[in-house]
Amino acid sequence: MRARAWIIGTIVTAAVIAAIVWAVTAPSLFASADLAQFSDTGGDAARGKLVFAAGDCASCHASPGQSDRLHLGGGLAIASPYGTFRAPNISMDPVDGIGNWRTKDLANALLNGVSPNGSHYYPVFPYPSYSHMTSTDIQDLMAYLRTLPAVKQRPPPHDLALVFGIRRLVGFWKLIYFRPGPIPADPAHDETWNRGRYLVEALGHCAGCHSSRDAFGGIRTNTRYAGGQDPEGAGFYPNITADRIGAWSEQALVEMLRSGNTPDHGRVGSSMAGVVTNTAMLPESDLQAIAHYVKSLPPRPTPKP
Repeated sequence: MRARAWIIGTIVTAAVIAAIVWAVTAPSLFASADLAQFSDTGGDAARGKLVFAAGDCASCHASPGQSDRLHLGGGLAIASPYGTFRAPNISMDPVDGIGNWRTKDLANALLNGVSPNGSHYYPVFPYPSYSHMTSTDIQDLMAYLRTLPAVKQRPPPHDLALVFGIRRLVGFWKLIYFRPGPIPADPAHDETWNRGRYLVEALGHCAGCHSSRDAFGGIRTNTRYAGGQDPEGAGFYPNITADRIGAWSEQALVEMLRSGNTPDHGRVGSSMAGVVTNTAMLPESDLQAIAHYVKSLPPRPTPKP
């Protein structure tokens, strides 16, 4: 009888724990915006083109091996300590891409990290930053995406270690690291600084590369913008705080974002070259805003690789 009671108690305890895990990892818990506000008829495609550029969308979603950055068939392999992720097709193909998405589906992906079928996206998709986007920018982005050609191409699936293949567990990651919501204007700073903050923190998701991460892939707060190892462990993203680029003027930063040229007569390379291809499309006022905000970042020492 005692053994039977122990077995029953163990089963009940396991069932309760499983129910709690299922509840706290539910994608619906992470909704941060009213999706009903997003219309399928609104949006300015011309402005959306700039949102697309500022968000660096083509760098991940353009199909590798071809020169057209608007051929959004996906397939780029993104190495990580957890396995290899594959960027999805975000073209207007209704089968392989997002041609059947409504604007609210795009909003749910960007703001909440949740797919149309109700599952978590892995945060290799930088929705922790995109979750700060304005509804206007999302409407405009979708309007622009709808002007781009459909690409019939299905990327290979992710190749992840077994435990990381369970998407529901991303809910635990979100509980610890995901802080969605708009970025309120800081009255202590001017309009240029606030615009730069939005471009850097939300659309540009610059901290996603220029920071170090812990064992679970969360950004280490004390290394934010101080540099970090790339996902493949083969290189190191530079420190962009005053500790490293304090001697750069705002205009030098603007020039780097426009041309890729650095004030020490060098030139950016690797993935940053693709970023510059996008930032070069932005208006001068946005480049000035980005530079103004970056120059205000507190100095932090570069962490060891």
